Amino acid sequence: MPEPKGKLRYVVEQAFVLLHPFKRFAVRWERRTELHDAFVSLACGLIRWRRLKKRRS
Repeated sequence: MPEPKGKLRYVVEQAFVLLHPFKRFAVRWERRTELHDAFVSLACGLIRWRRLKKRRS
């Protein structure tokens, strides 16, 4: 049975909310896709690091 579209949409919207503080990703300035992907991966890593750090304290 397929998953409701609303549930998937919520997950995607939450991901964009988490990336919002990294304003550079609102518009893709880099000409090369690899650089943009690398910066998005770095931002995701920083978000995860902050969450883990908050959990430990």
